[in-house]
Amino acid sequence: MSVISVITVNFNDKNGLQKTLESVTNQSYKDFEFIVIDGGSTDGSKELIEEYQDKITYWVSEKDSGVFNAMNKGIKAATGEFVIFMNGGDCFNDNLVLQDNVSSLTSEYDIYYGDNYKQSNGSKRLKTYTEKLHFSFFYTSSINHQSTFIRKSLFDKYFYYNENYKIASDWEFFVYTICHQNVAYKYLKKTIAIYDFTGISSNPKFRDLYNEEKKQTFQKYFPAFADDYKEVEVLNSKRFLQFQHIRKNKLSWKLLKGFISILLLFLPKIGKK
Repeated sequence: MSVISVITVNFNDKNGLQKTLESVTNQSYKDFEFIVIDGGSTDGSKELIEEYQDKITYWVSEKDSGVFNAMNKGIKAATGEFVIFMNGGDCFNDNLVLQDNVSSLTSEYDIYYGDNYKQSNGSKRLKTYTEKLHFSFFYTSSINHQSTFIRKSLFDKYFYYNENYKIASDWEFFVYTICHQNVAYKYLKKTIAIYDFTGISSNPKFRDLYNEEKKQTFQKYFPAFADDYKEVEVLNSKRFLQFQHIRKNKLSWKLLKGFISILLLFLPKIGKK
């Protein structure tokens, strides 16, 4: 059994899939399992997979119900101790990633995560993480599956990705296993992946859906903290961030405080809580 199973899911993204197949198959470390789940693409993706099939352990091209259904298929087909998702358009940071990290994947921890680049429309930005993943971190952020090695048995022990969600299923899995079940995790302090930041999860048009799915998760697993999420939404609103920006400028902050003082003269006094 291989230590690592690399899982790639794809649907009608032949160009992105080409990048991913090249990145995965060009890894200097070769003793890993490679699984490709295609959703019945009609853009030539299936034919491309066939060109690489001698380097792929298992692949299928068939209709599915969405990205998380496809990811679950990949998990169920995997036999490696750890899985990592490198979906169509995503790439390893370089050809040495698996070689440099396979020895770190021991029985001591269940989730190993590293940094990643977010790439979109010609820009490339490094996303780094901390060694401690506090609960508050998951209110507004998450680790990325493209740069995370997950012990496969966690899915069997707890649950597979929520196929009722469109965006937040991987986030739900991480916040549940790390914050609810306290599984052991470790920060690798290395850049693992280049993440294709043009998908649905990064599209502002779907932000409301993403937030709604997160709310459902908080209500399901962390009901005592569900109301806090509303407060965090306010703290991350555009107006509050603008307010924070003004505070950094002494003159602007002084003017704003003066305006607020005048405005308060016309409002009821703030009662003590």
